[in-house]
Amino acid sequence: MSDVARRLALICTMLAALAVSACASRPETGFLAAVGEAAPGATEHTILVATTRQRDERPGTLFNGERAKPLDFATVRLSVPPTHKPGEIEWASTAPGNPQTDFVVRQAGYLDGDKAFLKALNAQLAQRPRGSRKVLLFIHGYNTMFAESLYRFGQVVHDSKAPAVPVLFTWASRGAVTQYVYDTNSATAARDDLERTIRLLFDSNAEQVNILAHSMGNWVTVETLRQIKISGKTPPMGKLGAIVLAAPDIDIDVFKSQMRRFGKPKRPFFVVLSKDDKALAASRFIAGGQARLGADGNTAELAELGAVVVDMTDVKATDASNHGKFAQLAEIAPQLRTVLEQGVHRPPSAGSATHDAVTGSLEAIVALPVAILGLPLKIIAR
Repeated sequence: MSDVARRLALICTMLAALAVSACASRPETGFLAAVGEAAPGATEHTILVATTRQRDERPGTLFNGERAKPLDFATVRLSVPPTHKPGEIEWASTAPGNPQTDFVVRQAGYLDGDKAFLKALNAQLAQRPRGSRKVLLFIHGYNTMFAESLYRFGQVVHDSKAPAVPVLFTWASRGAVTQYVYDTNSATAARDDLERTIRLLFDSNAEQVNILAHSMGNWVTVETLRQIKISGKTPPMGKLGAIVLAAPDIDIDVFKSQMRRFGKPKRPFFVVLSKDDKALAASRFIAGGQARLGADGNTAELAELGAVVVDMTDVKATDASNHGKFAQLAEIAPQLRTVLEQGVHRPPSAGSATHDAVTGSLEAIVALPVAILGLPLKIIAR
C-alpha cells in the first residue's frame, strides 16, 4: 500500500471512529414524513429552509446530499416531544416517529423561489411584536444529512427559547465520513447562494439578522461574509446581530487573513471552541497539521483580532467527538446573552442580572471564567 493510500485509510478510520449518530441508523430517508396527530405537551417550530441540495422524491426525505441549482426553498413545521432533554435530539427508532417521544415533522413543503420564501419569512415576522422581529440563520457542518441539520437546528431553537424566526441554510453534504473533500467543495460552491440568502434576509422585514454556523459551515459563512464585504454592495449592517462561529473547521491562518480583511468589527464575532475537539483534530491531520480555529489554544490572539471566545474545553460533551458542544449552549442562551451584553471586561455588580446568572470567580480583564447552569465556560475578550 502506498503512503498516500495508507494516509487516506488512516483518515477514514479516524473519521469513522468520530461518527456519532443518536439513532440506530442514520436518517437518510423517511424521517421527515408528516405525522398527522399532535402529542399533548409537544412544542412545534416552523423552520424556513434555503438549500443547495437536490430535491429527493423518496417519501419523507425532501432533500439529499447532491448539489443542485438554482437555490431551493422549503418550509418545515417540526414537533419537539414533551419528554425532550436539553442538548439532545430524540430520534425515532423507525420512521416517521412518535410525537410523544420523538422529534417529528408535522408539515413540510417546497417554496417556489425567492418571492415565496420572502413572503413566508415576512409572515412569520409579522406574528412577532415590533422590537422582536429577528431572524436566526443556521449553517451546519460536514457529514450532515438534511434531516440531521433540520432536527439539530430545531433542538437549538427549542432549547434556547429563541424568539427569532429560524432559517436553515443547508448545503450539499453527502452525510458520509469518507466524503470530506466532496463536502469541502460543496461548502465552497455554496458561497454565492449563501450570500443570496443573507441578502434576502436583510431585504425582509426583519429588524435583526443573527448568524450561527457550525464546523465546516463556518468556512462557507466567513468566506461569504468576506465576499459581501469586498463586493462594495453591503446590506444595511444596522440589522446585523450576533455572528456565532461554533467549532469552526477553518485553518487558523486563513481565519486571521479573513479577519484582517474585515478589520476590527464593530460587533465582535463569537468563536465557540474546545481544545479537546476530536473531529477538528482529525481535520487538522487531513490538513497537514494546520491548526483549526475551533480547537485553537491561542485564545488571547483571537480576542485581539476582535473575537469574543467562548472556551468550552472544560464542558463534558454529550457526543464522543466533543464536536457538538455548541448545542449544549442553547439551554443557557438567555443567561449567556446577559453575561455578554453586560460586558465581559468587568465583574458584574452585586444584585445585577449578570451577577445572578454567573457563579464562580471573575478573574482578570481578559479571561472570565463563569459557570452558567452548571456549564464551566471561559470567556475571553479584548
